[in-house]
Amino acid sequence: MKINKLIDHTYLKAFGTKKEIDSLLAEAKEYDFKSVCVNPTHVKYCTEALKDTDVLVCTVIGFPLGANTVETKVFETLNAVSNGADEIDMVMNIGKFLEGDYDYIEDEINQVAKAAMDKVVKVIVEICYLTDEQIKKVSEIVAKTNATFIKTSTGFGTSGATKEAVKIMKDNVGDKEVKAAGGVRNLEDLNNMVNNGATRIGTSGGVKLMKGQEGSGY
Repeated sequence: MKINKLIDHTYLKAFGTKKEIDSLLAEAKEYDFKSVCVNPTHVKYCTEALKDTDVLVCTVIGFPLGANTVETKVFETLNAVSNGADEIDMVMNIGKFLEGDYDYIEDEINQVAKAAMDKVVKVIVEICYLTDEQIKKVSEIVAKTNATFIKTSTGFGTSGATKEAVKIMKDNVGDKEVKAAGGVRNLEDLNNMVNNGATRIGTSGGVKLMKGQEGSGY
């Protein structure tokens, strides 16, 4: 697969304005990225702007902490889909997972997936807060759900994707796919993620990656 179609071209900063989103959209069109990943407030605008392209619109749910109620995440998802979102990146409830409430995690993922109405759903598990054994366990949980992907990171935690975590995810998530996000700054990073099982890359540095330069990583 071409590198451009691995990339969710991302802008999730709190202070983003129409100017930044327009720049993101122009870059996505120029490089024909897989998607733009934006905060929910920008979904409708991006959907309209990209309607004559094959660039998808991805948005984030329960972002960046994952501590919203399930009901809130379901509403966010329904709203995002109604505004045109093609893909949903949800943050799982990290605290509930660390408490060992695995039934809660499985249920919230399935409820969001149902609300997404057959759209791609990626579950962000925020690996910087998990041990290798916990990454294995959460991958096994995601494998049992109706989600499409497991995703490493929000980009707002203490660190981002690692090739080691991607490998653990790939080995334990069954037929689900893996998205690596956060810290993918150059082609070596990207290749490391792909070689260990990632089929999607989340980055704000997509243009620099396409040019073979050092990027910002998320």
